[in-house]
Amino acid sequence: MMSHESLIGGVEPRRIESVREREAARFTAARPKAQRLAAAGHHGYYAGFPLQWMLDWPMPFAMVVAKASGATLTDIDGNRLADFCLGDTGSMFGHSPPAVVRAITAQAGCGLTYMLPTEDTLAVGELLVERFGLPHWQIATTASDANRFALRLARAVTGRDKVVIMNGCYHGAVDETFVALKNGSPVNRPGLFGQVVDLTQHTRVVEFNDLGALEQALAPGDVACVITEPALTNCCMVLPEPGYHDGLRRLTRAAGTLLLIDETHTISTGPGGYTRRYGLDPDIFVLGKPVAGGIPASVWGFTDAIAAAWDRLRAAKDAGYSGIGTTLSANAMALAAMRATLTEVMTDAAYEHMERLAERLCTGLGAAIAAAGLPWHALRCGARVEFICAPGPLRNGTEAHGVHGTDLERAIHLGLVNRGCLIAPFHNMMLVCPATTESDVDRLVGAFGELARELAGRTH
Repeated sequence: MMSHESLIGGVEPRRIESVREREAARFTAARPKAQRLAAAGHHGYYAGFPLQWMLDWPMPFAMVVAKASGATLTDIDGNRLADFCLGDTGSMFGHSPPAVVRAITAQAGCGLTYMLPTEDTLAVGELLVERFGLPHWQIATTASDANRFALRLARAVTGRDKVVIMNGCYHGAVDETFVALKNGSPVNRPGLFGQVVDLTQHTRVVEFNDLGALEQALAPGDVACVITEPALTNCCMVLPEPGYHDGLRRLTRAAGTLLLIDETHTISTGPGGYTRRYGLDPDIFVLGKPVAGGIPASVWGFTDAIAAAWDRLRAAKDAGYSGIGTTLSANAMALAAMRATLTEVMTDAAYEHMERLAERLCTGLGAAIAAAGLPWHALRCGARVEFICAPGPLRNGTEAHGVHGTDLERAIHLGLVNRGCLIAPFHNMMLVCPATTESDVDRLVGAFGELARELAGRTH
């Protein structure tokens, strides 16, 4: 009999491996074209892929996409999947929203980038103020860029050099955020390549939901900015405890520290993100991935006080590159797509549909977990849903890191693909988009329930 300590998420490892082997064979049998391409090798790319993250899909070989539309993805072997990954939020409002396609088509014949504003550019500035509240905005190409630029500006306007992050956070490829807690002490995140600077010298890391630790980190008075997601989203979802955000804002203000809220994932919460829905009051707001309907673009906004300080800095500095901005940022194509997304795609009606079906999905997953008798839980943040193969709720990044059962999660992901459902490969994230249907949700719940029962040994 297996000991309790040997279980992974309450499941026997031999059963996980049995499920994984069977599902791998089923995946392979359904994709002869993709298998032949994989066998021939994807020449020209390091390790066969243009982006190393593509190696993280839990599949025997890459599933090659032929097309995607709305909430459906089709591979080159003709397999159709209900897509709940949606480009890991990049296509959060569905693949190729018609309004965005029209905007791209119209702009394509008029030039793609020329480092000057268009009428779309002017309209988007007004839309950002109206939707997200802050009065001053800049455009970047990715949320990583936006966060980097915002942190640079925060240090400049405060004259301070330290940044505080939350353990387990995700802010893209931003050096300052690659710090973690190990046995209670800050360390450079394991797995970094070519790291020659000790990031802990300028970054302090505290646990999410721990206001006492935050107060201690801010006490020296040298922190320029606290950068945080409203809820942790990339390590296993962790939601804020009651009063946490009020305390976060109170402590940062008392310390003279700027507060940056990164809504790149939590924009799932509503048309104005978690910030508008729950009345947060950041000094800086960042949003990337889905804001232009899948075209690379991001935005970052800030207060009048920061703008006034930036004006003074610009007036006093020598001419030269500021380190803020890249040539293709705010290109005409991105702004056309962003305007269409903000006006015709990210609507109240779309979010009402997304939230209703996300609740249906979360409830269904919870019922399937209970029926299988597994020690797991499901939760959501607006249209974003996760199942976590451990009891919950989780409180912080350390707890989230400790419950990842990689082999178990990979078996589930592969089993879902074989049953026509795609979820995010890096964690157990699912998004509901405006094109998602009740039948898509029910299909995912049914597939998940079948796998949960089998992994639990309750197939009869």
